[in-house]
Amino acid sequence: MKKVLLVAAMAVFGLTQVTAQDVQFGAKLGLNFASITGDNTDGFDTVTSFNYGLVAEVPLSEKFSFQPEVLYSGQGFSLGSDESDTVQLDYLTVPLMGKYYLTKSLSLEAGPQLGFLISAKQDDVNLKDSYKGLDLGVNFGLGYKLDNGLNFSARYNVGLSDVNDVDSFNDKYKNGVMQVSIGYFFF
Repeated sequence: MKKVLLVAAMAVFGLTQVTAQDVQFGAKLGLNFASITGDNTDGFDTVTSFNYGLVAEVPLSEKFSFQPEVLYSGQGFSLGSDESDTVQLDYLTVPLMGKYYLTKSLSLEAGPQLGFLISAKQDDVNLKDSYKGLDLGVNFGLGYKLDNGLNFSARYNVGLSDVNDVDSFNDKYKNGVMQVSIGYFFF
């Protein structure tokens, strides 16, 4: 997997003449509306949590950019109305977003995402051994960037991999996360 990402990055950067002055760096924070999809999930409800982290935007042409990110992403699901019914899944995610600018400010975004499970809890009980450590997904969304560096985004992460890691439990679960965020490019 590392080799595939390295080759893809070399291909992208090899096709352009990006200078350090072109790259923008910033931070973002936002809300997650997360749940689990898959087998026997009819009673599962959405949980609300946070996402925050660092972003960079590398312009590849006038219309295309590459935006890698490193984010904390609070995810999970709820089994009922009580807080003790919530399963909290915390991930370090690495979205690798391609951006196509429809206008100077408005962009369509899409790209793969790697998620590394940091913790899994329900009512302070450690459930990390019940969930896989790596989550693969793909993001689709919209972005809007102002000239002053302020930016907004809305995206949906479709989980591609089964996050269930209990051998005796055959149900397959995938993360599904709607994210809305605000960010700022410092330079």
